[in-house]
Amino acid sequence: MSPNTPAIFTPLLIAALIFFAWSCYKRFSLLGLGQAEDRFQRIDLRIWDMLLYAFGQKRVMAKPFGINHCIIFWSFLILLIANGEFILAGILPGVSLRLLPGGISGPLVLLCDLASLLALIGVIIAVSRRLLFKPDYLDTAYVKGRSFEGFLILGFIALLMLAYFGLHGAEIAMGEEPLAGYMPLSSFAAKLLLASPLASSLAPFASFAWWLHALVLLAFICFLPLSKHMHILTAIPNCFFQSLDKPNTQPREEFKKGERFGVAEVDQFTWKDLFDGFSCTECGRCQNACPATATGKPLNPRQVIHAIKTNLLANGPYLQRGEKPVIPLIGEESEGSNTEETIWSCTTCGACIAACPVMIEQMPKIIKMRRHLVENESEFPEELLNLFENMEQRSNPWGIAPSERTKWSSTMDVKPFEAGKTEYLFYIGCAGSFDSRAKHVTVALATVLNSAGISWGILGKEEKCCGDSLRRLGNEYVFDKMAKENVQLFKEKGITKVITQCPHCFTTLKNDYKQYGIELQVIHHAELIDQLLKEGKLKLNKQVKELGNIVFHDSCYLGRHNDIYEAPRSVIETATGNAPTELERKKDNSFCCGAGGGRMWMEEFTGERINLNRVTEALTKNPDTICVTCPYCMTMFEDGLKDKQAGETKVRDIAELVAEGLR
Repeated sequence: MSPNTPAIFTPLLIAALIFFAWSCYKRFSLLGLGQAEDRFQRIDLRIWDMLLYAFGQKRVMAKPFGINHCIIFWSFLILLIANGEFILAGILPGVSLRLLPGGISGPLVLLCDLASLLALIGVIIAVSRRLLFKPDYLDTAYVKGRSFEGFLILGFIALLMLAYFGLHGAEIAMGEEPLAGYMPLSSFAAKLLLASPLASSLAPFASFAWWLHALVLLAFICFLPLSKHMHILTAIPNCFFQSLDKPNTQPREEFKKGERFGVAEVDQFTWKDLFDGFSCTECGRCQNACPATATGKPLNPRQVIHAIKTNLLANGPYLQRGEKPVIPLIGEESEGSNTEETIWSCTTCGACIAACPVMIEQMPKIIKMRRHLVENESEFPEELLNLFENMEQRSNPWGIAPSERTKWSSTMDVKPFEAGKTEYLFYIGCAGSFDSRAKHVTVALATVLNSAGISWGILGKEEKCCGDSLRRLGNEYVFDKMAKENVQLFKEKGITKVITQCPHCFTTLKNDYKQYGIELQVIHHAELIDQLLKEGKLKLNKQVKELGNIVFHDSCYLGRHNDIYEAPRSVIETATGNAPTELERKKDNSFCCGAGGGRMWMEEFTGERINLNRVTEALTKNPDTICVTCPYCMTMFEDGLKDKQAGETKVRDIAELVAEGLR
């Protein structure tokens, strides 16, 4: 039923749409301040990802409450049909779905009737969640789960649904709805109206419901681009523009006079970085997954994105006029700024990116700000000074002489890599060469390779650090120099196949070095050993039972960054005869050991130590042995077990496990 007053509704609609368009323009024009970035490659794959993550709500439904959001989302999409009809009827009172053929109009009306109920139920559940059992991760210092804005939007949706049932219920009660048979819920509303005191004034009530629906809809249109619920407009395209590759590398910088490095002001981010800010749904999933947030550090990936958006909205108009920004991007604690401690708290584990339902890329933005601090300002934690100097002078974190790199092999006959004769380079890495505990893993892996008859060799004192920590800490200049030297060395020696025992070396050689013109076939020892066992090239002499209950920990850089989850589990099961005990936080939801992103070389002065959090979780499984695939994880777990006075629990790399089975 139309109020038959298009002369009133039409101007209101036009005004609302003009305000909506103007508000969207004001915000989206700020994206023009960002730097260029190509996010249009592989349109076919992007469309598929958008369908999977935006419309299919894949990550949203990874959490139980996500089902409720999915219901609201799809109800919202379906009700675009009903609201489209409503708006057209307000302008042209004769327009209706009833004009369509019966085979189409009936099912459409039924669909809208059911979607309205589902949306209303979804809103009630969402409100109840915020009021009665609100998760802590819905709150930050600046955004609260119980916010006026959040309840206002939910209230708008609820009023739209109630107005829908009120209007159509009144029409059915007055006998003016020919498709009443397709509207079971509206028909129920009609019965309630007929049994109520409103039965004698159905026409005025229908008019009231129509105008309630109209005014709430217009208010929603006006408010949407000014609120955090702008993600309704941006989340779907953000899924389209997502990175097609995992964020296991960073963009190169060009080092020449006049260039600026990293990001110091908001307009130095790319347009996609800025678009992420408008796409954030404030759901808190990244916050809930972040090891820094969980252990009381100042870093909150959700707040990092919120700060970028807030900073852009505050500074954007000034920057568009060529004036200086009024709020610093990196500065004292505020809603629109990130502190230096926040920026240095990140372990680059990627948990935030893996958790985000709309594919926001939080961690790479932190690396960009680190680059500014290191390369432009020389502002970084004091303990990194020795690291940077050692890397530049002796190409390893400890500053140990390169001649010491082969000391681990004193009891073995290890050959150097020879082009044309040796198939694999065993890239030992700094930890495997110099760390006393990691050397045992190196020997174990060498034993495994020899037992399987693999043709392998090493670079010896010619081997240099891959530069992983440098790049993740923002020292791109030294990383760039180191990567170029390594690539040149690999090409000169004809190296094409590389075995690593460290996930950080693995991901750097495999992913980062592609930017330097070399495609290496890099294999982590977890995958190699698994392959050798399955092919029968490696045969164990016994099953390893003496290590008892084995708990397995997923390395962030092997798992989340490179999707290697099953190989280490398969190796453990083959070597012991039993699948490893799983931690609560595992695979793509694994909790970081605390050493990634260069944090291996830094102290934790705020909150709980990340490795203690993870060790505490592991100890709940009563392990005799904790199995790892990374030298950093090895160090962090062994240190954590000492702090927890749990020395009876051993830490072993899977290579040591297999080597034991060869005895």
